[in-house]
Amino acid sequence: MSDSDLLLSMRGVCKSFGVVQANQQVDLLLKAGDILGLLGENGAGKTTLMNILFGTYQADQGSISIQGQPVEIHSSADALELGVGMVHQHFHLVPRHTVLENLMLGRPGKGGRLDQTGARDRLEEIGKHYGLKLNPDAIVSELTIGEQQRLEIIKALFRKAKILILDEPTAVLTPKESEGLFSALRALADGGMGIIFITHKLYEVREVTNRVVVMRGGAVTAVVEDPRAVTEGSLAQMMCGHELTPPEKTTSQLRDPLLKLSGISTRIPNRPFLKDVDMVVHGGEILGIAGVSGNGQRELADVIAGILPPSEGKIEVKGNTITQSSPRKMQKLKIGRIPEDRMTTGLVTTLPLFSSMVLPWINHPNFSRLGILRLKAIREFTEAMISRFGIRAIGPEVRTGTLSGGNLQKALLARELAFDPEVLLASQPTRGLDVAAADFVHRKFLELREAGAAIILISEDLEELFTLSDRIMVMYEGCVHGEQNIADASVEKIGLMMAGAEAA
Repeated sequence: MSDSDLLLSMRGVCKSFGVVQANQQVDLLLKAGDILGLLGENGAGKTTLMNILFGTYQADQGSISIQGQPVEIHSSADALELGVGMVHQHFHLVPRHTVLENLMLGRPGKGGRLDQTGARDRLEEIGKHYGLKLNPDAIVSELTIGEQQRLEIIKALFRKAKILILDEPTAVLTPKESEGLFSALRALADGGMGIIFITHKLYEVREVTNRVVVMRGGAVTAVVEDPRAVTEGSLAQMMCGHELTPPEKTTSQLRDPLLKLSGISTRIPNRPFLKDVDMVVHGGEILGIAGVSGNGQRELADVIAGILPPSEGKIEVKGNTITQSSPRKMQKLKIGRIPEDRMTTGLVTTLPLFSSMVLPWINHPNFSRLGILRLKAIREFTEAMISRFGIRAIGPEVRTGTLSGGNLQKALLARELAFDPEVLLASQPTRGLDVAAADFVHRKFLELREAGAAIILISEDLEELFTLSDRIMVMYEGCVHGEQNIADASVEKIGLMMAGAEAA
């Protein structure tokens, strides 16, 4: 097929950052009506390639053609003008504005005046044609996460996008919202749009894409013309270069309660409230916490970690009531924490890795004495963790921010597990990780469970929760909306509870 028959052609794309070759002679072809899956491990070069297409980076070598015409893309404005739209994992919306106001931001008006009537008509037309319906007068902050994502897609259509890039689009959606997204994508493709779909959820690739490009080490290593004809295991092997076997979850012996919350409520301005939350987690079990983002999961994690003081209720650790909790106090009680945002809360990206690895434990006698840092011991600890956890880093002195997402998560996990937590609080621990990195994290959690620790797993990935959890508790509007043992639970039940429906 010649490039003139293609909606998008990227040929021989190369991009280096210093000695690191992020893209090596990459070809990516997209036809009108394609939903193209783009797969690869963290650091495989997918994001770099899409950033080149969207104008964030410029390629060192190679060419881009859109509808048969060679183009140069020097900025996102160029990309938008050429019909390339991108929906990022973190939405770019103004929460206090209406749907219509968000759509009109940056758009030219008529005769110096904004064309609200034309914008309303266009929104209604998109809703009818693609099933992407939204109330133009709704305030964005009051929309569900799924509706906000719908708005991001509509923004691209407003700008007459022909090519749409979606980066981890279902990371924060309920199963029902994901189904709605897939229906919309099929309608867009049927209308002649080309869609590039980046995800680490392999079952989604088989469900919604009609072709897959696999990248490894900055290069394209496979193209799958019929994703439904291959298994998820085969796709994982193409990505990683070796076979992945799922971790075995054995029957664990339930032990005494290690952490108990009774009637916990919070009253912090401008944050979701917790309302009369009861929770107990035993040694030897993984308690999964499900819920759509913004329903109190982060506040629950902050209460457990000692960051957010409850206005009401009681916290007990191993049967002892905790008063005036703090991060330091909870740490001394052997409550480990893997925070949701590894790039800011978890690690300090501007510091050397050895500093990030010991920062919360800097007063530990292994690392300091009489206020003086024991730098040799800190470096030796970091080297041991790099080796034990397979962290891809050239050494302890490497700047933390240069590590890939999967290796940052391994570093966080290594730091917390090194001090033998009895309760591990893990928030979104594999968000954005490839299948190999996620598999590594899952195995460590199961090892910890087997050793008798309690794990509280807060995740918006239902597949992850069902893989690891012994029980699943659902948060909705700051309350515990229900709880089910994993043997009785189903994705459909939990998904409905996440949306506010009562458990059957």
